[in-house]
Amino acid sequence: MGLVADDEADHAVMLSLDLQREGYRVVTAADGEQAVKLASQVHPDIILMDIRTPGLDGLGAARRIREDEARRGIPVIAVTAFVTGGFQHAARDAGIDGYLTKPVDFQPLHELMRRLLTVKS
Repeated sequence: MGLVADDEADHAVMLSLDLQREGYRVVTAADGEQAVKLASQVHPDIILMDIRTPGLDGLGAARRIREDEARRGIPVIAVTAFVTGGFQHAARDAGIDGYLTKPVDFQPLHELMRRLLTVKS
């Protein structure tokens, strides 16, 4: 199961379709609050999280996901338009495991997902 959290419908659909092609069932969230709620309901194998979402942003959502022992080990990958080192550092501090910028290059995404899921197993 994969969780895609992105407030831009086109991005959420694109990432969801890609995960489905990779064999995942996918749920989507339009903001950080929904992502936190869904993460505890469906216990996804991986989360693709936009950093800038309305309300609770992706960094705050990642922190909240990491607070719960049952969800702490779920790999979270930031998929964002923010390219600066400051955002990458903030993402690491929030517990985000990987950082990719939009537009998404799917080969590095798949490689990162495989690496993170292998480490988790």
